Amino acid sequence: MMSDLTKLKISEARDALRKGDVTSVELTDACLKAIDTADALGAFVHKTPELAMGQAKSADDRIKAGGAPDLCGIPLGIKDLFCTKGVPSQAASAILNGFKPEYESTVTSQLFDAGAVMLGKLNMDEFAMGSSNETSTYGNAINPWRRGNDATALTPGGSSGGSAAAVAADLCLAATGTDTGGSIRQPAAFTGITGIKPTYGRCSRWGIVAFASSLDQAGPMTKDVRDAAIMLEAMCGHDPKDSTSADLPVPNFEAMLTGDIRGKTIGIPREYRMDGMPDAIETLWSEGRCMLEDAGAAIKDISLPHTKYALPTYYVIAPAEASSNLARYDGVRYGHRAKLAQGDGITDMYEKTRAEGFGPEVQRRVMVGTYVLSAGFYDAYYNRARKVRTLIKRDFEDVFAQGVDAILTPATPSAAFELGKKHVDPVEMYLNDVFTVTVNLAGLPGISVPTGVDSNGLPLGLQLIGRPWEEGDLLNTAYALEQAAGFVAKPTQWW
Repeated sequence: MMSDLTKLKISEARDALRKGDVTSVELTDACLKAIDTADALGAFVHKTPELAMGQAKSADDRIKAGGAPDLCGIPLGIKDLFCTKGVPSQAASAILNGFKPEYESTVTSQLFDAGAVMLGKLNMDEFAMGSSNETSTYGNAINPWRRGNDATALTPGGSSGGSAAAVAADLCLAATGTDTGGSIRQPAAFTGITGIKPTYGRCSRWGIVAFASSLDQAGPMTKDVRDAAIMLEAMCGHDPKDSTSADLPVPNFEAMLTGDIRGKTIGIPREYRMDGMPDAIETLWSEGRCMLEDAGAAIKDISLPHTKYALPTYYVIAPAEASSNLARYDGVRYGHRAKLAQGDGITDMYEKTRAEGFGPEVQRRVMVGTYVLSAGFYDAYYNRARKVRTLIKRDFEDVFAQGVDAILTPATPSAAFELGKKHVDPVEMYLNDVFTVTVNLAGLPGISVPTGVDSNGLPLGLQLIGRPWEEGDLLNTAYALEQAAGFVAKPTQWW
């Protein structure tokens, strides 16, 4: 059945393409048709069908010739934060309206070199600032999941909300995401898919629109752990154009998926037990603990004492870096420029352009960031946050030094919530990142794995945090958890 082609995982499609059971052109065509009937999800914001079909034809030739890479012929969605040559790359912001880069980001170059097909660009929070995909200039992305028969629109999470919705709804076989404080892992948990944020420096940041440069990291959003391993390998690697890119060999992550975690030690941090955490999350966490124990891992209660300072630290450092990174959007060189009145000077042009181009959340973070970097407050806020960040990182180092291989935590403090519900209070929205920001502050790899559903039938995820540069080991632990949980639920199609 043609319509079922979009339900394939990367690993299944790879094998079918090699056998000649299906062509990349057929697979791509099926995805493009699915995308065209799914506008209600708000996931794809720039469709690129001609480009996709051209790439698919080339991929088919390459597969016929033999020796094609794993991702050859696989149709993907690309988050709008990645610069893609000749294709609108707006970071979901009005200030970049009409911007078509003359270059390709390193990550997308690597994916296209591996033969992957780009179906289009995916919705996201403006400049990746948000946890619900409600700050986008394109409008909301919508979660394909619903609470039973209730038609209330739910968030797919953020900032990679379009990526999560597209993968969960089988519009593409996988998608790229970026994660600054949880923007891959939280939406993956909200939509019942897998998302991994690799170690800081594992994937090049070159050509990805910057939010907070010491925290941002790209990663794959996929239908399962095996697919995450396949796609992550293609996205990683040293890039001389990114000074923070690590010059380390990239292992074959898929080959490391044995599912054998006997002899591994999994840490359970007591500080992640939050007041008011829903029972469903608490239950899921203890079930996950039992699953890993049954698979042969030793469970160890651990302490990460500085966890309570993680959110305030993150919400000082991230806006500070954002205010510095976003200073380049000034209406001079590219993107939107405000219409000016007679007698307006350069300052008026900057002020009007930025007021028109940036949405309220981006404006809020730029102002917070500028404030914490200002002369009178630099030491009180920014420098103090940097010191606390070091302590948070040291907490993890101490735990890993005690022989812990991975840490198990909830991925999110709740299931997907209603759109519009938390939008009023920014602080309530920021609390969504409580389990994920520590991983970015410490530069560690983290993965969200769907492991159950709540009483409304909405997916819930658990997070595993690994040692730096040991994504292969982390993926294998995630694979063991995935196999034990046996999560196969899919959203019922309403769109």
